[in-house]
Amino acid sequence: MIRLVTRGRFTHEYAKGLVAAPEDREPAVRKLIEGAGGKIVSFYFTTGDSDFLLISEANDAETIIAALLATAAAGAISNVTTARAWTGAEFKAVAKKASKAATFYRAPGKS
Repeated sequence: MIRLVTRGRFTHEYAKGLVAAPEDREPAVRKLIEGAGGKIVSFYFTTGDSDFLLISEANDAETIIAALLATAAAGAISNVTTARAWTGAEFKAVAKKASKAATFYRAPGKS
């Protein structure tokens, strides 16, 4: 499984609805992510440059992206950024591949 870290902003419509009928939105987010085939690791409301932080897992990134796209299409979120996250052990494997790939790299201007 891969992990994705997603941050984003709520739209005016989202805020308006939440103020009109306050609720814990984590169950709705969990239902969305799980319905798309993913899993929530953590979900937080945040302050600063984003309104929420979602850490999720799925077999592929497209699963989570599809769920986020559905939410954006509904007009609830904007300014969404998603990045892949690796554990230390997983990134060690990436570094090993980079080490091998480095043997094939030639810097510009070098023979």
